Amino acid sequence: MIETKFILRIFPKFIRRKIEGNQELIKIIQNINWLAFENLFQKLIGIFIFAWIARYLGPEQFGLMNYVLSFVALFSALSILGLDNIVIRNIVSNPEKKKEYLGSTLLLKFLGSLTLLILSIIGVSLIEPNNNLLILFVGIISLGYIFGSFNTLDIWFKSQIQSKYSVYSRSIAFLIISSLKIIFILTQQPLIAFILMFALNSLISSLLLIYFYHKKTKLSFLKWKVKLKVMKNLLKDSWPLILSGIAVMIYMRIDQVMIGNMIGNVQLGIYSAAVKVSESWLFLPMIIASSVLPAIIKAKKKNRKLYLEKLQTLYDLFTWFTISVAVIITFLSPFIIKILYGANYADSAIILSIIIWTGIFSFLGVASSQYLVAENITKVSFYRTGFGAIINVLLNIILIPIYGIIGAAIATFISYGVATFFILVPKNSRLAGIQMLKSFNLIRIIRGKVK
Repeated sequence: MIETKFILRIFPKFIRRKIEGNQELIKIIQNINWLAFENLFQKLIGIFIFAWIARYLGPEQFGLMNYVLSFVALFSALSILGLDNIVIRNIVSNPEKKKEYLGSTLLLKFLGSLTLLILSIIGVSLIEPNNNLLILFVGIISLGYIFGSFNTLDIWFKSQIQSKYSVYSRSIAFLIISSLKIIFILTQQPLIAFILMFALNSLISSLLLIYFYHKKTKLSFLKWKVKLKVMKNLLKDSWPLILSGIAVMIYMRIDQVMIGNMIGNVQLGIYSAAVKVSESWLFLPMIIASSVLPAIIKAKKKNRKLYLEKLQTLYDLFTWFTISVAVIITFLSPFIIKILYGANYADSAIILSIIIWTGIFSFLGVASSQYLVAENITKVSFYRTGFGAIINVLLNIILIPIYGIIGAAIATFISYGVATFFILVPKNSRLAGIQMLKSFNLIRIIRGKVK
């Protein structure tokens, strides 16, 4: 396949030779092609529109927009409640109870999103009691999460292996909202118009999900059932995932909230511009890891040595692919920022050159999560994410007043690294940490390939 050959060119030559000689790896790569290119296409469009909005709004208003998004995101785990995979499992196991699971999940997500809205408004009111515009923006963004509770329909499509309808819904909504954003820039609309787009995106996507569900099933979601017992059981299963989700969002977004509060929206706008670029490729490890997980679990059942070798190969590929990308982006960061954002965001270049290196830890974190799943020790994921969130907050408190947004970037890099290699602490997950450390030994990899 042309697409497979294109992806193979990304890897160093000695790794490419290994892949080309392994039909199973080639099959995995072919399996992820359509997902990767679909995501890449949307990411490319999204980052250019994001950059255009940043240029139009300027660092201060752009920073304010990202402050609102990051602040509400801190509570976003309440809208998801960690239910999706649990409900999919239950529907597949007990299809006759699907209406009870879906109805109960929809109500839980609605109540969770309503709680998110209340807590977000209370939180921002305590921080900025006299800033009515900021409170309004937080309310609008939070409203989008309430609309998003209808992504419960996405759970049904996933359980039926018909996710293409969810993809249709998200893609159509994405194109509509992207077109409106361009129109708003050209007609010089105020910031609130762009804030409204986040809520409208959720609304359009939800309406399309409802349409496709009705068209496909000839049924109405209004016929779903709500049962208190089912709700209690779902929450009983999902509460660790809720806590983990909260920890993840603190881990990922607290730096932007703290920058906005401590040194202002202009600096936050400059910082957020770099963050958007650095995060634009982080969908890749999730797609790749989800594709290789079945092969890893299959190998575990057959031969533990082969199982560990497959994991080591995954760590090696992720480590040196991300290092290669990070080196390139570090040198090109001034050019990238200038092209995307313009002169007003020139200081974003140094931030990008720092936080792009967190990609190494993000990729390895996702890869090691496959080990945790295979070994059924997923609690370690919560522990290391929670520990990373604490480290991130503490380092931001120390470094932002001294070094500004550069301090925040350094705090992010260190906390991501500490969280990823926290896996070395528990005895039952230490082997994964050792394998990740071994992946940095390029001499070992080259010698292994030569043999």
